[in-house]
Amino acid sequence: MHTLASPMTPGVLGIDVGGTKVALRIEPADTTAPIHADAPTGNGTSAGAATPVEATFRWASSASAGRDLGDLATHVAGLRARWTGPVTAVGVAMPATVDPAGRVTTWPGRPSWTGLALADALRGLVPEAVVACADDGDLAALAEADAAACPDLVYLGLGTGVGGGIVLDGRPCPRPGRGSAEIGHLVISAEGPPCTCGRQGCVQATASGPATLRRAARYRAGESGESGEEVTFAELRAAWLAGTGWAVRESAQAVAVAVVGLTELLHPALAVVGGGFADGLPGFAQAVDERARELGRPGHPPAPVRAAVLGGLSSLSGAILLARQAS
Repeated sequence: MHTLASPMTPGVLGIDVGGTKVALRIEPADTTAPIHADAPTGNGTSAGAATPVEATFRWASSASAGRDLGDLATHVAGLRARWTGPVTAVGVAMPATVDPAGRVTTWPGRPSWTGLALADALRGLVPEAVVACADDGDLAALAEADAAACPDLVYLGLGTGVGGGIVLDGRPCPRPGRGSAEIGHLVISAEGPPCTCGRQGCVQATASGPATLRRAARYRAGESGESGEEVTFAELRAAWLAGTGWAVRESAQAVAVAVVGLTELLHPALAVVGGGFADGLPGFAQAVDERARELGRPGHPPAPVRAAVLGGLSSLSGAILLARQAS
């Protein structure tokens, strides 16, 4: 039987900022805090001090950075209203490139954010809290390494883009202050499809959710002889489960090539594939593993590939870890 927690249990807020949606979660700052087992969490009432509360929302299409920040502030305030204690720290997982001063230098997914003083904007969301921001792929890798008890791991997260992270000896690589592990922008085919970064042939240009769906639409149009219509994720998933595959096999191939290259350089014990897109395709990580094994050279097998333990929540879990470290 759980003991009721104090109504003023301090919490930490994790924010996973994606290209199309944002996930937020508040958990106890102290992981040993008792849990209120019977507290509701989904009806807008107080959830009980130690019961995690969470929310998600989608960005408005083609909105300005100011509009985005306003939407984020509204949802943060709504989530805090469901948590009865103080929020002492905020951890933010970001796909954008951020300079040491906390300013966004580039984010192809939301170009209006370029030049935004992100660190200052985030501190304004919860003024009394410590705020820390890090790359979403790096944080996802740390969370997956923690969950798998594996100190040497590479992570690829497939969603609107392709994020990635590397953990060696339990620490992120590259080390803090040296940038992030941009696995999604590894060039795997110099004459490959164009990427949002301006180059050709990046992993992201083939394996991201939007790239896969666009390719699926072209394949379907070729099969029917009709002009291409958009393929929904539900249709893609149904085709994948039915064994048709459409464009998913090319995505698995691109990720497998990246895994083989990373194995040659880093020799991780495990490669993890996650992100919301991959998490929604049962057996995708297995397909990557099988293809990576085919690409391995004699005596040098690639790292085994497994689906993310945390599913599509790896970056959010990493954001919470970051907040706890900062508090």
